[in-house]
Amino acid sequence: MKKLLIFSLFLSFSILVCAQDATTFILVRHAEKAQDGTKNPPLNEAGKVRANELAEMLSNQSVEALYSTDFKRTKETLKPIAVQQNLEIMTYDPFAKSEWLSSLIEKHGNETIVISGHSNTIPGLANALLGASKFEQFDDSDYSNLIIIVASKAGEGTLIRLKF
Repeated sequence: MKKLLIFSLFLSFSILVCAQDATTFILVRHAEKAQDGTKNPPLNEAGKVRANELAEMLSNQSVEALYSTDFKRTKETLKPIAVQQNLEIMTYDPFAKSEWLSSLIEKHGNETIVISGHSNTIPGLANALLGASKFEQFDDSDYSNLIIIVASKAGEGTLIRLKF
């Protein structure tokens, strides 16, 4: 409950202080993955719990779009939000940063979107939105990063960084 309250306050504040038609990006690395020996593992039990916690955190926030890389673990991280908010999970190329992010800002002005990616892709997306190298690749054991960036233009975003 405390996490939900803190998250709601930060999200509300970020929306109030930013320009009209700004897009709120919620960037998350996929939750904990199973060690099944494949290159495309699903979430493990801890990952399913974390994915449900994320959905609970966002239950009072209207999310207009969900984007995931084309992997089981990233899609499964967003699935509880998709079910809760009746949204389709769309796939994206995690290495097509600036043009894709600019198109999202144009398409989702004044909306909130959630993007699920990987330890080596979410930091790059965040940096592209911020126009600065604030993030390096996440440690492979760290699944708790929650990055909120509000931007009306790629490269000029405002950052809130949380752990969940």
